[in-house]
Amino acid sequence: MGEQRRRWEYWWISLCFSFLLGVGQQVSAQIRYTIPEEMKEGSVVGNIAKDLGLDVSTLVDRRFRIVSGSKDAFFLVNQNNGELYVHKSVDREALCDGNGACVVNLKTAVENPLEIHYVAVEITDINDNHPSFSEQNQHFEIAEHTPTGTSFQLHAARDQDAAAYSVRLYKLSQDENFEIDIRNSDEEKIPFLVLRKPLDREHKAEHMLVLKALDGGNPPKSGTLNITVTVLDNNDNRPVFSQDPYTVNLQENSLIGTTVIKIKATDSDEGSNSEIEYSLGKTLKRKVYDIFQLDRITGEITVKGNVDFEDTDVYKLDVQASDKGQPPLSAQGRVIIKVQDINDNKPEIELTSLSNIVAEDSKPGTVIALISVSDKDSGINGKVVCSLSENVPFELKPSFQDNMYSLVTKGRLDRELVPHYDITVTATDLGQPPLSSIKTLSIQVADVNDNRPEFSSNFLELYIFENNVPGASIFSVRASDKDVNENALITYQINRGGGTQNDVTSFLNINSETGVIHSLKSFDFETIKTFQFHVLATDSGSPSLSSNVTVNVFILDQNDNVPVILYPVSANGSAEGVEEIPRNVNAGHLVTKVRAYDADIGYNGWLLFSLQEVSEHSLFALDRYTGQIRTLRSFTETDEAQHKLLILVKDNGNVSLSATATVIVKVVEPKEAFAASDVKNAVKDEEENDVTFYLIITLGSVSVLFVISIIVLIVMQCSKSTDYSSKYLQDANYDGTLCHSIQYRSGDKRYMLVGPRMSIGSTIAPGSNRNTLVIPDRRRRDSGEVSE
Repeated sequence: MGEQRRRWEYWWISLCFSFLLGVGQQVSAQIRYTIPEEMKEGSVVGNIAKDLGLDVSTLVDRRFRIVSGSKDAFFLVNQNNGELYVHKSVDREALCDGNGACVVNLKTAVENPLEIHYVAVEITDINDNHPSFSEQNQHFEIAEHTPTGTSFQLHAARDQDAAAYSVRLYKLSQDENFEIDIRNSDEEKIPFLVLRKPLDREHKAEHMLVLKALDGGNPPKSGTLNITVTVLDNNDNRPVFSQDPYTVNLQENSLIGTTVIKIKATDSDEGSNSEIEYSLGKTLKRKVYDIFQLDRITGEITVKGNVDFEDTDVYKLDVQASDKGQPPLSAQGRVIIKVQDINDNKPEIELTSLSNIVAEDSKPGTVIALISVSDKDSGINGKVVCSLSENVPFELKPSFQDNMYSLVTKGRLDRELVPHYDITVTATDLGQPPLSSIKTLSIQVADVNDNRPEFSSNFLELYIFENNVPGASIFSVRASDKDVNENALITYQINRGGGTQNDVTSFLNINSETGVIHSLKSFDFETIKTFQFHVLATDSGSPSLSSNVTVNVFILDQNDNVPVILYPVSANGSAEGVEEIPRNVNAGHLVTKVRAYDADIGYNGWLLFSLQEVSEHSLFALDRYTGQIRTLRSFTETDEAQHKLLILVKDNGNVSLSATATVIVKVVEPKEAFAASDVKNAVKDEEENDVTFYLIITLGSVSVLFVISIIVLIVMQCSKSTDYSSKYLQDANYDGTLCHSIQYRSGDKRYMLVGPRMSIGSTIAPGSNRNTLVIPDRRRRDSGEVSE
């Protein structure tokens, strides 16, 4: 009845605990059940399906099963109802060692969809084991003269149950000569038989005692040891050890079977009373019995297990020497074994990094990390020397404390040269052979603003056509900075210092981020032909660094000026004139010359003349280049007395511009012609004087501008280290009209700024910016580009 009640209590506790675990399922991925050990096979532990909220009707289809757990399969699940039941009776003492919790972890699975659930079954201990002694009987031979108070160690009882049900009490059967004394050693109680009253062999030669060990169960379970005490006659000399204590050195990792020491005890008695047997004390730690053994006859202690200095450096063995007298006498001694260290442990490196980022301007001696090294070995084997990998600007500084180092910088750092260091720390002990360990520390060099922005060149050249669109981009500059991040973020601005260029640069604007330059006005070649400005590039570091570049701008001409008729010009300013010639002139007679001027240069200023209208085509001819009007034949009586010529003057621009002049030729008799010529010559001389004055001013202005342009180009080219003498060729060509030209070369092309009179074979070929004149050139020369 009591057994059934206890089983009901265990079930109740298990179910309550399972319910609590089921409620906490939403938080924990594991269900926990608790059952007592030795439950019958088939007993239900808990309903996993119910606790997990699984549909019981789908368990078979979803293949509900245990996929891992104990290899002995103590538990199984029922797919029909989801219950976890005991498949094989569980013995807690066979399954788990020690007094800790004994838990069997199971992993269950269901499919479609696949779900994994973890179930823990804790096996609680019940008092199902009796205390037991290693031997059922223990025999003592005690001399009758043994003094009272002498104690004799008894076998200790062991109980496989947990601490709550372990051995708690020893009881000795009633005897007037003996009593029990219990001493605590580590986690167990050691019984000693104590002589309470002197023995009298004649009164009683043998004592039969029963020692009972009781555990902590309710009711307690017990085990018994039968003790037989035989009273002997006197053996009045005890064995004596040759020395006490014995001290010996033993190298760690000694081979099994190695002799540690041989102890020796002597007895002054004779016969069997002097024959000695040796044994180890019964209260030593279990580890001592696993490592050393003592030969009971020879007294030789040998190694039978692993000797590790780092585990235990000194062993203290209690030894006993007993004679074979009746009763036997014994003596206790001690053997101290000092384990000698060998170099069998590598140094250990502990690295505490203050920061794995160091600024490149860090001063020598800046601490990067703290390093401590240790070695489990002792003596010279535990002495450690640290070193760093070679060719790094770092070094180790020893601390006042042993085996402590500081990793510091020893030189200047430059992120632009080496942005990253992998530092290898090597720790080597001084043992023989030495052992070493390595550890790698990754150091990033942080950037500081120590590099200025750099342009590809100190001088840049820009060629741009006049009449550019205001607001459009005309050029872009770009600088680079070897620094990174904010230190490499560059902004651009135009220096607008005082000087003659101030008016021009005020109409320039630059994008501070991209370096694209915009012109806010349209340039006029006839007003300005070249200028320069300075662009300043500044990084965003603190403090910021900057550099500048000089941009030389050359304005290229466009055909934006209409030819101007210089002669003939009437009094009211119109391009009309009257010429009188005698009727008797021969063919080829110069009637007059049409003079014109174009402010543009090159093809744009090269003027051509042509007859648009003429009353008699067979009488007059017009020179295409000079504008001279000559007679083709002599006049006849039938020719008209007055002829009107309409002359078209046009330039050679891509879109040519033109002007017209009207010349009226009157044919007069020779006498009238002479009379009229005097008057006409007087007027014409005055007009020609004015025309000559204007021509001189115009020619002088163009020449001065031309010379200035040539000087600027020469100065710019001389300021560069590269010889560009082959790129620019100056050519002045005069052929009756105002003209000039500038030639320069880039790669396989020749570029020319020309006056009105040039080779007719020249062509206009717009470049990528539609701002150059290209002259075909089959000669190949190696020369750099002039224009950006």
